[in-house]
Amino acid sequence: MAKTQLEFWFEFGSNYSYLSVMRIEELARKADVQIAWRPFLLGPIFRDFGWNTSPFVLQAEKGRYMWKDMERQALKYGLEFRKPSVFPRTAVLPMRVAMLASNQPWIGGFCKAVMRQNFVEDADINDPANVRLALAGLVPEPDEVLAAAQADENKLRLRDQTTEAKNRGVFGAPTFFAGDEMFWGNDRLEDAVAFAASKICISNSSL
Repeated sequence: MAKTQLEFWFEFGSNYSYLSVMRIEELARKADVQIAWRPFLLGPIFRDFGWNTSPFVLQAEKGRYMWKDMERQALKYGLEFRKPSVFPRTAVLPMRVAMLASNQPWIGGFCKAVMRQNFVEDADINDPANVRLALAGLVPEPDEVLAAAQADENKLRLRDQTTEAKNRGVFGAPTFFAGDEMFWGNDRLEDAVAFAASKICISNSSL
């Protein structure tokens, strides 16, 4: 029987998405839940709210709290973390690659590599050279992947998926869907996985 899916809506410029990207595969594996990777762009979502950047930038007090919280959360999960010198970073190119790779076995490895570049190495994740580095060892021909990611068809897929996020009520990242149940924020990742796993148990018990 097919595993229950947990949809993972994420953005590479999102700090709390970093924490979830680095943790979700292991949590899902232990719970026997399949991850459906759903990259989308936060910029259009924020613009619909009348924001031209992250709320953590628009509200200085919230931003100061968030960076301190990121330090605590990274320590809690045993993750490396360095506050990026640019926030939020443009991530259109790696997001297009993630869209292309969303059903590929290397999607998790690629996402982790990009997140490390942003929130550990403080590197420009939209630089093609860095995207190529994130692909190194995961695909035979990184340049072919970059070219395919920049194709009009793939660009449209990412735009359409961003529109789908908006239509489903996504207002930030990370967001998770277990069936119709929405969970928002890295601090709800465990709850989302547990809910998805419980749906498996319910399904199994009904056989």
